[in-house]
Amino acid sequence: MISDRITIQSKGKIMFDKLDFITEKYNELSRLVSDPEVIGNQPLWQKHIKEMGEMEPIVKKYQEYRRAKSDIAEAKEMLEEGDEEMRELAKMEISELEEQIAQDEDELKILLLPKDPNDEKNVILEIRAGTGGEEAALFGADLLRMYTRYAERSRWKTELMDLNDTGLGGVKEAVMLIKGRGAYSRLKYESGAHRVQRVPETESSGRVHTSAATVAVLPEVDDVEVNLDPNDVRVDVYRASGNGGQCVNTTDSAVRLTHEPTGLVVTCQDEKSQIKNKDKAFKVLKARLYDLEMQKQQDEIAGQRKSQVGTGDRSERIRTYNFPQGRVSDHRIGMTIYKLESFLDGDIDEIIDGLITSDQAEKMKAF
Repeated sequence: MISDRITIQSKGKIMFDKLDFITEKYNELSRLVSDPEVIGNQPLWQKHIKEMGEMEPIVKKYQEYRRAKSDIAEAKEMLEEGDEEMRELAKMEISELEEQIAQDEDELKILLLPKDPNDEKNVILEIRAGTGGEEAALFGADLLRMYTRYAERSRWKTELMDLNDTGLGGVKEAVMLIKGRGAYSRLKYESGAHRVQRVPETESSGRVHTSAATVAVLPEVDDVEVNLDPNDVRVDVYRASGNGGQCVNTTDSAVRLTHEPTGLVVTCQDEKSQIKNKDKAFKVLKARLYDLEMQKQQDEIAGQRKSQVGTGDRSERIRTYNFPQGRVSDHRIGMTIYKLESFLDGDIDEIIDGLITSDQAEKMKAF
């Protein structure tokens, strides 16, 4: 028990030492950004402003915490010196402040958690129909619409990079770029196998069928983050298929990239221009190579933490969409909501917030 108490105190001291250091650094940067010499050096000034922006939520919350600690010390003095009425008021204030301090400490722990360097990046989202034939492809189309609507609700921009449809409203495979601040931080929990249970329109007996689709969420990466040798990539061009206007089926506008060292293949035929298709295909290839490298690094970490929100394995079944019951169940956190229609219309924040909270709680155990 004593050793546990010492460990908790030690962790607390480390946390507050870190907060003091961040506050000192923030104050130092505040002075620097007002220095005429620094203002004259715009790249340096912008770098300092960005650092301050990242520290500001921590510094402000720490200031609130310290004010509450000061207020509680004054209230405790009133308990010893004041009359009966003042003592009662002091007791009420102390109770409220103790709750605030506990809440502030939890929020500070979350703010100090290591940031995922990819959180602010754009997203390349891939959807592939799995088992279930045409019904799986129809579910793939549902997922594509769901994420498109979610992006619209979040005021992010979307750009369809590749689409392989069935001609009957289904989607066998789709690749979409989602541009917006914090897109990856919200959508990264969507990677995995999504399962649907419903009665297909073609099913006369009313029997419920189960189909699946997989989702991969990749951060869009800069050229400097991926070492891609153009000599390792075979580029093939061919005539696009499907709906797309006059240029489709008449020019070799579609592009297929094959990364020979890994065997990764990327196709793009969404644009009428071969150059634009090639540019989009390279973006997807870079994101997949980056994701492959990140997966390797994670696999090499001994005793890798398996968090409640799952491993991010593409084959992991993460969610079930049950139409007869009108429910959506996320299996990683045991959360079920009964608003399937609005969920498929992009109202998915409730489950994403639950996943983020669960992930943060797991990480805080190490604090």
